[in-house]
Amino acid sequence: MASPLYALVDGNNFYVSCERVFRPSLNGKPVVVLSNNDGCAIARSNEAKALGIAMGAPWFKIRHRQESHGLVALSANFPLYGDLSDRMMSLVAGLGHRQEIYSIDESFVDLAGIRGDLVKRSQVIRERVLQWVGIPCCIGIGQTKTLAKLANHIAKTAERKPGIYPAELAQICNLAAMDRVTLESVLAVTAVDEVWGVGRRIGAQLKEGGVHTVLDLSRMDLGTVRQRWSVVLERTVRELQGLPCVDLEDAAPDKQEIACTRSFGRTVTALSDLSEAVSEFASRAAEKLRRQDGQANQVLTFVRTSPFRSDPQYSRSIVVPLRRPTSDTRRIVEAALAGLHCIFKPDFLYAKAGVMLLELQPASVHQTELALEPEEERDKGRLMGALDGLNRRYGRGTVLLGSTGLQGDQRRWSMKQERRTPQYTTRWEDMPVVRA
Repeated sequence: MASPLYALVDGNNFYVSCERVFRPSLNGKPVVVLSNNDGCAIARSNEAKALGIAMGAPWFKIRHRQESHGLVALSANFPLYGDLSDRMMSLVAGLGHRQEIYSIDESFVDLAGIRGDLVKRSQVIRERVLQWVGIPCCIGIGQTKTLAKLANHIAKTAERKPGIYPAELAQICNLAAMDRVTLESVLAVTAVDEVWGVGRRIGAQLKEGGVHTVLDLSRMDLGTVRQRWSVVLERTVRELQGLPCVDLEDAAPDKQEIACTRSFGRTVTALSDLSEAVSEFASRAAEKLRRQDGQANQVLTFVRTSPFRSDPQYSRSIVVPLRRPTSDTRRIVEAALAGLHCIFKPDFLYAKAGVMLLELQPASVHQTELALEPEEERDKGRLMGALDGLNRRYGRGTVLLGSTGLQGDQRRWSMKQERRTPQYTTRWEDMPVVRA
């Protein structure tokens, strides 16, 4: 049986790279992509990072860089990013046997038993993604998923900050092909908090205990790690030692909770506006629930004011149990609105609301003593299937419940997206036109 071997392919500065595909004029400029309501930076180009702009930096604190350094800020365009991600992942799948899409810009690939020069093979895939999709990416290879993730970090760092690592590790780094001396020298210059699964708190604790580098962590006694920290960190150490503890997930596991929450573009005071927002959030959560063929037993609704304002503060949530487990949008919205009416208080400036579906179970599980007649169950399933099908075909919001109100930016609670670029690949009206 072939020894385990994994690759981690990661799109560089993915959201910014997606924007640059259709706006090459952004190349070489400092660019940030902003979160919902244009609140903070959630993606940065290398040029923006060089200016010292941190991930999550509030827009109001960095907006002066527009004048002083030519910073370009764009609103998040998630339909575009999702479509380009699908195209990228379909090409990355050709690198090996199996693929686990870990996030919108990251994918693990099983390379066990693949013969030949894996760096050259990876370079072919990297060039194909760049040519066919327009997204630059880096690839890390290792005997475990943790080592592959670490190798990807090294590949990106060697490309962005030459001098820290050997130049030949830029873009593609294969830790599995290194001899012991070279591998240890690379691990010795990599900070311990760059390891996948080592967060800020654990990283600080490790450094206090004299564990500063990845090499230090990989040499720790497993019993000590398990006793002082957890079996999770012990598993990480084993993976750094080349012992696979985490296999690929061919299919993403079902979510145990499903949430849809948003900050508002402007503060909201009226119950009618909050009802529209909660109805839409509940509808989206129900759609996600049906996508994993599940049912919910409870619906949580919350509202809150902004903690960053000097206005009177209020935050409250409530859980409404459902009479029967369901994925029916109507029943879920009804429960969410019932909860909203219980916790709503007038005269507050609400800044955020959300809906969470709890106690999820597969749709195949039935409470027989409370089950509806089979015909009624089938009717509900057909109705929700038709609803989802129309919205997939013609766009989100094509068919919706009346309680969500009118669609569009005229709703007071709609997100700010003043800087969003066209949805070039997912909306006919925004498709680029080339004229001879």
